[in-house]
Amino acid sequence: MRRKMLCGMMIIIIGIISVTFISADDSDDGKIPSAYVLMEADTGTVLEENYADKELNAGYLGKLMSLLLIAEDIEKGEYALDTELTASHNVTGTRGAVVWLQAGDKMTVDELLKSVIIGNANDAMTVLAEKSEGSVEAFTMRMNAAAFDLGLRNSAFYSPYGFYDEREHTTAREMALICAKLSGYDFLTPYFSTWRDFVKDGAVELVNENTLSRTFEPHIGFKAAHSDESRYCIAEGVRSDSGALYVAVILGAQDEDTSFSSAKKLCRKGLSDYKVTVTMFPDEMLMPVRVRNGKDFAVPIAIAQQGTLVIPKNSGELKTVTVLPDYLEAPVEKGQKIGSAAFYNGKNLVYEGDIVASESVEKLDYGFVLSKMLCELAK
Repeated sequence: MRRKMLCGMMIIIIGIISVTFISADDSDDGKIPSAYVLMEADTGTVLEENYADKELNAGYLGKLMSLLLIAEDIEKGEYALDTELTASHNVTGTRGAVVWLQAGDKMTVDELLKSVIIGNANDAMTVLAEKSEGSVEAFTMRMNAAAFDLGLRNSAFYSPYGFYDEREHTTAREMALICAKLSGYDFLTPYFSTWRDFVKDGAVELVNENTLSRTFEPHIGFKAAHSDESRYCIAEGVRSDSGALYVAVILGAQDEDTSFSSAKKLCRKGLSDYKVTVTMFPDEMLMPVRVRNGKDFAVPIAIAQQGTLVIPKNSGELKTVTVLPDYLEAPVEKGQKIGSAAFYNGKNLVYEGDIVASESVEKLDYGFVLSKMLCELAK
């Protein structure tokens, strides 16, 4: 009897544990996993990652894609920072962060960029989008077309603002690529680096949600945001003394402290642990390759393009392994791929480049042979 009671109690306990585990699993359904990536922007090299290709909603970080298009327009001369724009009736009733624009209000592109980048202002974004493409809808279409051109196959945008839409998504990796492109527009850096400013003759205060713009010395950009649906997200950029640019993107962090501390940790890791180097393999070390049945006996060769790559700072010199044929059959065209050069950091392949012919070698013909014989006889 006692044994039966013990068995019964064990079954009940196991049942409770099972229910607890099942309940815990069910409560996680639908939650966004935290994702992050650390990327060196100039090479696009990913140095650290977790769920880097997980499609997530990035909230107001979506504005970074909008800003990339505006930056392109400014660089192309479509309009300038001092160009004055007039707000249309579409700014009326804009939800979310605003600078309280009314139809007919005028602001320069400079002020509008301040409002969007520092203050996250959606009415200012409307004015810029309409200037760029005529309508918010057309601008959104361009955002997706531009994303496709950048090779972003896991991103979809449904507004220039970053409003929550269950269809809208991106990844930590692709958001980092957007930031890498943005970093090429130097005129944006002062906006991204400003924590607090004013527009509309000082009547409207702008405060940057990304407090790293004020507290993190290496900071050069980009944006922090949060919402109930996307949780806490940040894209942060820092530049090393040597000029290397590191971008950290955190999506779906549980709280603000985690978001900021994770971004700082990743950026510091980029600055302290990695360096950008160039392969710099001298062509003089590549011996010419013999050519059969050619007007020349050999052809000089070279590496088609030296590589820029990111390696740990404690790495030694790169080792190079070349793969070349014993000989070539004429004709040989200038620029023709002959072999390859592989560069290794220890046992890890970090770059591979083509070895090509530096000159052309024509195929031997009877006329050429006859002329050479005659020249020899005339000596």
